[in-house]
Amino acid sequence: MSARDIYLSFFMFTVNLHPDDPQYTEVIVRHMEKLRDIGYAGFDMPVFPNDTGDPQGDVPRYEKLRDALDAAGLADVGLTTNVATTPAFDPTSLIAEEREAALVYLKSRVDITAALRGTIMAGPVLFPYNVFPTLNGERLWSDALQDWLRPRYQIAQPLFEQLGAYAAEKGVHVAIEPVDHWETPAPNMVRDVLDFLAGVSSRHIGVCVDSSHVVLGSSGPKAYQRDVEDAVAQQRLHYVQVSPPDRGEVADSWIPWREFLDPVLPAYDGPLLIEIFNAIPAFLDSLRLTRRKFWIPEDDQPVPGVPSAYDVAEDAINELRAELARLGAE
Repeated sequence: MSARDIYLSFFMFTVNLHPDDPQYTEVIVRHMEKLRDIGYAGFDMPVFPNDTGDPQGDVPRYEKLRDALDAAGLADVGLTTNVATTPAFDPTSLIAEEREAALVYLKSRVDITAALRGTIMAGPVLFPYNVFPTLNGERLWSDALQDWLRPRYQIAQPLFEQLGAYAAEKGVHVAIEPVDHWETPAPNMVRDVLDFLAGVSSRHIGVCVDSSHVVLGSSGPKAYQRDVEDAVAQQRLHYVQVSPPDRGEVADSWIPWREFLDPVLPAYDGPLLIEIFNAIPAFLDSLRLTRRKFWIPEDDQPVPGVPSAYDVAEDAINELRAELARLGAE
């Protein structure tokens, strides 16, 4: 892996890879071949939550997908995984049996990452994504929310200690992604994750920084620089994601390029992930998307005046490369 490999999130196309469906695997191969020609060295693959009660049963399905990609001539393509916890698999639950189920679930996602030959598993893996706590039917905010969170952070630390040891055995780094407060109650900032990790010794558990969440949910550029420096000093900066605040086109977006990239580039040599959330059905309500869908070649009819997903992806990688060149970091 070179220092400036650029990956693309498959959120451009789907949240579910359907690893048991050979026909959908052909679609994945088609997208990857085109995007590799554009210049992408790898992809971030969403791992759809399993509601069967047997998360470990997913692992052979993703092994099969990796084998199919290799057979299609994509063995050189790097993969990372995007994982989220759910109310069914909640590492912060006050009920021990539920935390144990969450640990089994997260270990299975580590196994899937390893089966895909990935070394990075990132996402909102601490608190269940987009689940806001309530009391007597009212959502908790501000001081009440922080008081509710505190014991749950503490009770999850031993679980992540175990997860870190397991991930180390598998050669996988787990990057907890702080997500802005518009989407999820916690953690919202890089500092929130670092405070949590003060109670977790494993360096295989770290933080993912995402430009969208940094802009929408952090304290400011000085705090961000300090937090990244602390993450680097702790060997816990595990993933860097480039995403506009509106999760749409990277070209001509409100990404503060220098403020975001300057702190990470000297110390981080992993892939830079471009994360674009296309207006596919899975994201319409959760992200309240109002912009038009970037139409997907061979899946959708071309829409006059609207760029295709491939056009948006190509413009994005060209913009990121141009910014890296301006920063003298390509």
